[in-house]
Amino acid sequence: MNAATIIAANFTVANGGAVAGVVTYDAPSKTATFNPDSNLLNGTVYTATITTGVTDSAGNALLANEAWSFTTVSLLGIGPAPVLLGAAGNYAILAESAVDVQTIPTVITGNVGISPAAATFLFGFSNFTKMPVGGPYVYATADEVVGGGLLYAADFTGGTTSSDLTTAIANKLTAYNDAAGRADDGPGGYDYFLNVGGGTLNGQTLTPGLHRWTSALDITGDITLSGGPNDVWIFQVGGTLDMVGSVLLLGGALPENIFWQISGVTTLAAGAHFEGIILCASDVWMITGATMNGRVLTAFQAVLQMATITQPTP
Repeated sequence: MNAATIIAANFTVANGGAVAGVVTYDAPSKTATFNPDSNLLNGTVYTATITTGVTDSAGNALLANEAWSFTTVSLLGIGPAPVLLGAAGNYAILAESAVDVQTIPTVITGNVGISPAAATFLFGFSNFTKMPVGGPYVYATADEVVGGGLLYAADFTGGTTSSDLTTAIANKLTAYNDAAGRADDGPGGYDYFLNVGGGTLNGQTLTPGLHRWTSALDITGDITLSGGPNDVWIFQVGGTLDMVGSVLLLGGALPENIFWQISGVTTLAAGAHFEGIILCASDVWMITGATMNGRVLTAFQAVLQMATITQPTP
């Protein structure tokens, strides 16, 4: 690269207006660094741009500006306090009536739990094997459950499985009621967005805070959740949730800080991608090829058709 072209005029950072700063270039490591004159604001989206004024050593310029966005860390986090999942957070899927793998390959990274229903309502799992052999059973394994995950059912009387599930189901209900009961008077002065009646999302960027629809919500295209790794979103949906497209995360937002409280049936359409924790009072359907980073915590059944669920790392 031509170091003389890697200067503040050609490497900018902006948030509405330009940020004052100094640009340096380390040739051995081929690293350009922008150092702002003052600290950037916490929890704020900035856009960095490398312009066509930058050239290589032969004088060839970029064909077009290269731009990307990032979100600075918010030490306290923006938005409401997270919803505490308790023992329900030990599961990638936790259902009360059934978990139905209708089509394979389905991949679940994390534990699967069902209670008060019995293991006979864990449908469609390949090579489903109860352990330890001969019982009393503590857990089960299946080809679809990976990443160290296991399956648990209320009628597994070995160990503490049954009581653990009872606690997890109770914690799930508490979490659902907590999310459903949130209002705009929470700590931190977070933003509150009331969307009266039904709604449609397509192409919007949603900031941390509490978002509410008093009836059904349709997500008909991609939406973006923009915020930092400590920021929190709570979505209250007073009816069904039907989603086509993808939930995209920007700025370091994490799925474990995104909570979807849904009163009606949740349907993730074929090929949809979802991020966050689903707390649903009805069925959750993941249609052919749907994927998600998060958890499905439902009061009824979870139905998966060639679906992929990856639980958050924590």
